[in-house]
Amino acid sequence: MSILDLKSPRPEAPAQHEPPPIRSTAGQDSATSAPPPWYRRGRIQALLSVVALAMLAAAWLIHGWLLSGNVVSLSNLELATVKRGSFVQDVSASGTVIAAVSPTLVATAAGTVHYRVHPGDRVERGQILAEVDSPELENEYQRQLATLKSMNAALEQEQVGLREQLINSQQQANLAAVRMNAQLRDLQRAQAAWRVHVISERRYEAAYDAFSVARLDFENARDDAHLEHQQILLSLRRRTLARDAQALRVAELKARADALTVRSPVTGLVAQTLQPDQSYVAENAPLVRVVDLKALAIRFQVAESLANGIVPGVPADITLGGQTVRGVVTDIAPDVVDGWVTGRAHFKGPAPPGLRQNEQASVRIILGQKNDVLIMDRGAYIDPQTRFAYLVHGTEAFRVPVTFGAASTSQIEILRGLTAGDTVVISNPRALHGARQVRITR
Repeated sequence: MSILDLKSPRPEAPAQHEPPPIRSTAGQDSATSAPPPWYRRGRIQALLSVVALAMLAAAWLIHGWLLSGNVVSLSNLELATVKRGSFVQDVSASGTVIAAVSPTLVATAAGTVHYRVHPGDRVERGQILAEVDSPELENEYQRQLATLKSMNAALEQEQVGLREQLINSQQQANLAAVRMNAQLRDLQRAQAAWRVHVISERRYEAAYDAFSVARLDFENARDDAHLEHQQILLSLRRRTLARDAQALRVAELKARADALTVRSPVTGLVAQTLQPDQSYVAENAPLVRVVDLKALAIRFQVAESLANGIVPGVPADITLGGQTVRGVVTDIAPDVVDGWVTGRAHFKGPAPPGLRQNEQASVRIILGQKNDVLIMDRGAYIDPQTRFAYLVHGTEAFRVPVTFGAASTSQIEILRGLTAGDTVVISNPRALHGARQVRITR
């Protein structure tokens, strides 16, 4: 049979009714929700929590291990709190009691010294301390004194002779004046007679010539007397100056001879006899040192870094034997010796009784006062040159840059880097090894 012999199917007649559905297993199924992702399951969450806690513990352990080399006990640190208030800038210095007036008396000539006092003796002003026997000075003084007396006698004798010479020259001038006046009267009579032709012209001219000669003699005598008077004055002045020079020489020798008896210039204490008794000493050799107990001062030393601002006139508190008295700085050395600057302070009022030379004292020099500034205790390791500090937060200390201002004995001014209420480490920073962060343990 070929495909052409096949007949087309007949169209189906419309169904009278639907056949019953085929039975399936749909009735045995029930609806359920979608399963959660794996990371939200209970066991996974518990495991992740345990892992997170383990990682945090490991991080904490690693952090503690990293800081284990910068751990410092709180008992080894000294802390200070920053506050705002009044700041008194002062400098503390150690001092020594010295004698502001302590003259050393010397021998004015070579000779043998004889002491009248001993070290430690109290003496009054003008009291004899020692005597120096100097025959050479005594002989020189007597010789120069004799020369002075001789010069005085010579000067007196010359004054008499010059006075006589002056009188003679003045007498000659006076006689010349008398002769000139006599010739003047003769000339006047001759002139009157010549006018009436009683005498000849020749006689009149002779009278006139005689008057002219007398006038010249008077003028010469007068000038000679004046010059001689000047010469006499110059000669007397020269002789007087020579006599005065000799008198000064004698006065000097007398002062040196009087100074051989050594007297105390002050009321005080004999500090030291500088030569053996009954020994021969040279000229200008020191003999004895005397201390004026009413003129004591304090010599102090301060570090070079703290000496800025110390000038004469600033007040100072001087503590001696537990007693504090007021004083004032009188001078400060312009140079630095081994990092120290030396100064001197005097008591404002009377010095405390019973002071001894070389007694130790403490000096507090007050440089000024500021109000409403940030301050803190400075400790022993913080000064104006310090450029950082360790700021404490809880159990950590952080190194922060800080600018400090003026410093006092116990406090220091803060310019930048800290605020009121901050806690700062003021102990030795070497214990922190220069770390940026330090852990503090209790």
